[in-house]
Amino acid sequence: MDFDFATLSPQERYKLLGSSVTPRPIAWIASQSADGVRNLAPFSFFNAMGANPPLIAVGLITRPDGRLKDTAANILATGEFVVHLVSEALAPAMNLTCMDAPSEVDEIALAGLATLPSSAVAVPRLAEAPVAMECRLYQAIPAGSTTIVLGEVLHFHIQDALIDTEKLYVDTLGLDLVARMHGGGWYARQTDLFDMPRPLYKDWQAEHGGKSD
Repeated sequence: MDFDFATLSPQERYKLLGSSVTPRPIAWIASQSADGVRNLAPFSFFNAMGANPPLIAVGLITRPDGRLKDTAANILATGEFVVHLVSEALAPAMNLTCMDAPSEVDEIALAGLATLPSSAVAVPRLAEAPVAMECRLYQAIPAGSTTIVLGEVLHFHIQDALIDTEKLYVDTLGLDLVARMHGGGWYARQTDLFDMPRPLYKDWQAEHGGKSD
């Protein structure tokens, strides 16, 4: 089936993309307004973009009426935010912060989440998150009904039990992260994995007698 996206509505495009490009990591973003009102919301159009500079990218879709959501408005106003990764234990609280609460509502308090001071930004970080990345706005790219935010990671916090500090080995499975799937509320666990080492060309040549066809 061939879909010409030029003929589809934004909602139809979203349905196809959001249900096919899965699983997607979740950026649980804490931000605050210039007046200090805290906000917390999850976004799954998200990933790491590189290490030099260390950048993450998040796609922040506008409200149906075209206004910026609180997260985007806060980031553009202050240039600061904290991206948390979501463990299964925190999934219910993350889901609670999906609600369409008014701008004056502090979702961190609403969800009963404890915070710690950040090291380089004014926005606090969630104490129980397995990973928290303090970010400074690197670039904001307006793209139709989406604001693509590039954030430079200034400080990377990870729970002590999940990292070998000498070798920087992360206990990836221990993070117990959930990922976004399809529809209104489907998520995935990291419980069904397989290992497929990356091949080397020299090994492939040796196995195939140096032939490329």
